[in-house]
Amino acid sequence: MTSCTIPNASALVGWRKSSYSGNESGSCLEVADGHRTTVPVRDSKNPQGPALVFRSTAWSAFISALSNGHLP
Repeated sequence: MTSCTIPNASALVGWRKSSYSGNESGSCLEVADGHRTTVPVRDSKNPQGPALVFRSTAWSAFISALSNGHLP
């Protein structure tokens, strides 16, 4: 598997946090919407830091596994 990063995640627009994220702690992931085949992911505490980029199919499988309790 080839990984991809974007050195400065602030170069992308459309970042959002999960609706499950609260405002009391800053430990959140954000995803950038509007990319057809990839999902950029960054640390909300470091918006100018790097973003990891996942294939949309891999990200969907990960979220599905989390939602179905298949990951600890």
